[in-house]
Amino acid sequence: MSKPPYIHPQALNESRNVGPGTRIWAFAHVLPGAKIGSSCNICDHVFIENNVVLGDGVTVKCGVQIWDGLRIGDNVFIGPNATFTNDAFPRSRRHLSKYPETILEAGCSIGANATILPGLTIGRDAMVGAGAVVTQSVPAFAIVTGNPARITGYAGTSSRLPRPKAHSAQSSDQASSAQSTTIRGVMLHKLHVHADMRGELCVGEHGPGQGVPFTVKRHFLVFNVPSPEVRGQHAHRVCHQMLFCIQGSCSVVADDGLNREEFNLNQRQLGLYLPPLTWAVQYRYTTDAVLMVMASHAYDAKDYIRDYEEFIQLTAKRNKSAKKR
Repeated sequence: MSKPPYIHPQALNESRNVGPGTRIWAFAHVLPGAKIGSSCNICDHVFIENNVVLGDGVTVKCGVQIWDGLRIGDNVFIGPNATFTNDAFPRSRRHLSKYPETILEAGCSIGANATILPGLTIGRDAMVGAGAVVTQSVPAFAIVTGNPARITGYAGTSSRLPRPKAHSAQSSDQASSAQSTTIRGVMLHKLHVHADMRGELCVGEHGPGQGVPFTVKRHFLVFNVPSPEVRGQHAHRVCHQMLFCIQGSCSVVADDGLNREEFNLNQRQLGLYLPPLTWAVQYRYTTDAVLMVMASHAYDAKDYIRDYEEFIQLTAKRNKSAKKR
């Protein structure tokens, strides 16, 4: 039998939509239209307006105001004195006919004293650092800090950071190699390099079993990326890709729906192979970085999966089918 919600004697709860096991502590005020799920913890001095939805297992620490338009998913953590806004151009005694929705997806965390501008989405399991000022939507699992907030990492991601090797002035030959990763189908390739006093030559054969394990039908270059910016944030249905940072360096996060791993492409001969149904993000570009992407197919907008929830559903179906075999 589920426990009824607990309302502290000095709290003011006007809502009839408070789930079982939820606790609302002293001096909190919940307006009649608010919907609060089960097993939530609403701490002292929290104000919750009418057009608000909280999922299950949400924690709201002291001194937080949750205004009209907020949609908060399951198991979200909101730190003390975090600030939400719902009007980009507020004026005294002027009210919007409809407030923009700010969405906090399941499992994300908002640090103490962070500020979230209106109409943004904080992705699932993302982490907003203490005091951050969030002016753009935050992707799933991203860690953002600063003012304005920028992505500084990805939660739950292991790292693989290869180090460049010095070459002697004498002739040297480094054979190609391929290294498996924790991400389904993703391989880290190191292409053949021939070095002598005239310089270095990096060679990659194209085709199955080669350094670039597919036939290349398209390539493109990414450069002049402002260092805080993030690119990618999508997967492909059928297209294979190979990524080389031919100048400078950048980091790539690969995700197969179960695991995430980060790779630092800091050597010209390093290539990261991304099979279909791999979510990929590129960030931490150095100012001189040039990323070359080789693709197995011509551009097709329909081949892109840009919604992470859709990607998770597709990989779940794939994993379920694989278990049946």
